[in-house]
Formats: sequence, C-alpha cells, structure tokens
Amino acid sequence: MSRLSRRTFVLGGLAAAAVIPIEARAGAPGIQAVIPYPFKLGVASGEPAADSVVLWTRLAPSPLNADGLGGMPAGDVVVDWQVSADERFGSLVASGSVTARSADAHSVHVVAGGLSPDAEYFYRFRAQGHISPVGRTRTTPATGTFGRDFKMAFASCSHYEEGYFTAYRRMAEDEPDLILHLGDYIYEYGAVSGRTRTHAGTAEIVSLADYRRRYAQYHADPDLQAAHAIAPWLVVNDDHEVENNHAGNTRENNTPALTAAQWTARRTAAYKAYYENMPLRPAQAPSGTSIPLYRRVHWGRLATFHMLDTRQYRHDQACGDGWQACSDADLASRSLPGNAQETWLLDGLAQHYGTWDIIGQQVFFARRFNSSGQASMDSWDGYRASRARIQTGWVARGTRNPVVLTGDVHRAWANDLKADYANPNSATIGAELVTTSISSGGNGSDDQTIPDVSNNPHLRFYSQRRGYVLTTVTQTQMRADFRRLGSVSEHGAAASTVKSFAIADGLPGLQAI
Repeated sequence: MSRLSRRTFVLGGLAAAAVIPIEARAGAPGIQAVIPYPFKLGVASGEPAADSVVLWTRLAPSPLNADGLGGMPAGDVVVDWQVSADERFGSLVASGSVTARSADAHSVHVVAGGLSPDAEYFYRFRAQGHISPVGRTRTTPATGTFGRDFKMAFASCSHYEEGYFTAYRRMAEDEPDLILHLGDYIYEYGAVSGRTRTHAGTAEIVSLADYRRRYAQYHADPDLQAAHAIAPWLVVNDDHEVENNHAGNTRENNTPALTAAQWTARRTAAYKAYYENMPLRPAQAPSGTSIPLYRRVHWGRLATFHMLDTRQYRHDQACGDGWQACSDADLASRSLPGNAQETWLLDGLAQHYGTWDIIGQQVFFARRFNSSGQASMDSWDGYRASRARIQTGWVARGTRNPVVLTGDVHRAWANDLKADYANPNSATIGAELVTTSISSGGNGSDDQTIPDVSNNPHLRFYSQRRGYVLTTVTQTQMRADFRRLGSVSEHGAAASTVKSFAIADGLPGLQAI
C-alpha cells in the first residue's frame, strides 16, 4: 500500500476498493471464490483497554439487499486482520484470522490484544483478496497512571432521512481520542417521502433482515465511516434501535400492530443486529431479548466511564408518557435504570478511581419543568426518586467530579446539577452536558433562548442546531466545546464552536469560557 496520511483516510481518499492478490489458504473454511469488494461498510474500533481494543467490520458487497445479508453468499469467510504502529504497516504488532459467520451477517469482532498502553495504532482487514480501509485506534493509559490529556467527542440521534451526517465528518476532522455514541444510532421508521434522504424500505423495520439492512444503509455513509475510522467508540443504545419510547418489555403503543410473540421476536432481532454492527466486546453479546450494555471503562486514573442503559430496565413511563404534571413520577418504587443498575452505578462512583466520573447515558437528567409544572415522563423527570437516589448517593460517597453526558433531545444543553432543584440556592453537585443530534430534527435554528429558564435557573445553555460536543479532559479541568452546523439538509456544512464551558477539578458546576 502507498502511505496513507491520517488526513487522507479521514477524508475518504482511501482507494478502498483496491484488490491485493493473495492465495487462498489450503483448508480455509467457507467461501473460496473471489467475491466483489466486501468492505463497503467500513471499519471501526471500540472498547479500548490498556492492552487491547475491539476491531470491527462486516462483509457486504451489496449492502442494501432486502434479505439483510449484504450480498454475501451462504457460508463462512476467513478474514485476516492486522495492527501496526504506523500507517505503512511496515511491521505488525498484532495480527491473526477470524471467521466471519453467515449466521452473524458476516460481521467480525476481533479483540486485538498484546498492545501497549496509551498508544496509537492502525488496523485493517483482508478477505478474499480484498483489503479494507485503514482505521486509527488507541489504547487507554496503564492501570494506575494518568497518561496524556485526551479529547473525547460525544454524539447521538442520527436520523438518515432528516439530514446528512456531516457532523460525523467534522468530528473525525477534530481527531478525538475517543467517541461516545449515546443512542439512536439508527431510526426504525419506514421511508417518508419529501425528506433529505430516504430510508430503504417503506415500512417500519421489525425483522432481523430489516434491522441488518438499516444498519448497512447507515454504515455505508462515508461521513459515518470517517468517524468510525478515526478513533475507538463506546456505544449504548436508546429506543430507536428497537422502537420509539419503549420501556423494557413495554411498547409505547401497538403501532405497528404486533402480537406478544412478534414483539419478542422484534426485540431479539434488534439486539442481535445492534451487536453485529457495533465494535463491542463478546461480553456485550445479546441473549434473546436482552443485551448487557451497562459497563465501566477506565481511562487510567484520569477518567472512569460509567456507560448506562436507561431503556431496558426502566419502569414504564408514568401517566401515559409525554409531557405531564404527574405525581406518580415521585414514587420511590420507580426506577429509570432499574434497581440493580442504580446499585452498580453507586458502587462504581464510590471507587474514586478516576479524577473524572463520566456517566454516559441517554435521556435528560436535570430537572426541566415548563411553566405549567409539566415535564417529560420519558426523561429522569419521570423517575425523580431514582434521580435523587443517584445524586444523593454520589454526594454521600464523596464523588469528586461527576459529569453526566446525555443525548436524545435533539438540542444542546449545559446544566448545573443541584442538590435540591426546588431551591436555586442549594449546592451545585455536578454538571450535565447534553449533545444535540447529528441530523435528527433537520436543520434547527439559531435560537439560543433557554426555554423555561425562570423555572429552571440551573439550565445554563441551549442551542437548536445539529452537531456534537468535543471535550478536552485533563487532570485539572474538563473543557466542553459545543460544536454546531448551520445545515444538514445540504451536505458539507462547516462546524463552529457556539459555546464553551469548563468544569474544574473539585469544583462542581459549569464555568463559561
């Protein structure tokens, strides 16, 4: 291969369809005939540790085939993988082979081990004489060390039909060390005419083939591929990876109409397809209608990421969901993450391992009441006792720097977290950073007037534009730059920083920069 600069592979000039002749290995299982170029869904990495990282790809010569199998013939395929410390792949630090199974839509999850801590690597795959695009990844600092300062970007809500994924491209150009995706990676809706782009399939997706095809359509987007190729990801899902506003086993409504057995099959299919298409470790593999996604990732002594699942284990939304003034939202028996996950989170926050305890989760955390006393029952406002247990729990455990990262609402927000939201003078005990969407909701507007701020003075910033949040994490502060795009209805908009905040070590709350 010719030398590939980082800028080159971020911007897509990869000559990705090059064919490198190799001999079929004797006795290799599966398909032996050469297939069309299979790496059209790109590459990804995720779940970094001090000595390993997950490498992902999925073979799909024809990504949008209706059967969800991406144009692959029946049979398993041997895929080679390589990791190098340089883009030339002049010497390898790790390599091997893995079988891409037809039963798993020819997806590949490699746990590449034996790596050095706090180091940058490059990786690629090879199958049937074809070579993949090159990805960049990295490992975390060694246990007990702080390592270098690092950049972390986070995003959510990428609705293919409602806009181009330019924000992913701009995120890649920022060259972060880590990317968090906080849910709604895909949308399950059928195609709607007149939008910026069109989903494959006219009906809402419900089958395994449907979900596989939808992920393939999203993964085939070159801007999303650029973001996956630039850095390792940590992912959690929200509702649209299965169905809008579901609460565990409970549907929001019976649209589309499904029997209980069909709803079970839908959830099973959705979680299987999610795992097939995300750079997750084997520990996150689904089992039937559940997938074990809440987990902790240590970035040395600098940060601990507590990745929550606020969808699978929640009680049903109170008072019929939506915006309500609802006393049931105060019931102590109600939990958004479920009692077991609440305990798991507080146990982790009591460890005091990292300077920063970063809680990656899906729905609005701070109190947000409108002038009528209504709040969203799908957010933590619908589970107020659950939120209070977590907030008082981290105060009681002496958690030094709790920072909540949030997606879902298609708007950017920055919020102080209060010991008592009814008393604006109560102690500030943490901060919440809310990313806007990648494309969901369309272009938005330039309005930055904080809604209902008189009822919620702890809400510090608001923006309606699309984009993401870029953070810089050091031992003394976390800086958050809210990045926005002027348009997603046209491809290629520039990104700019609309607002920046800092959170100082040991000083909860937001400081405007």
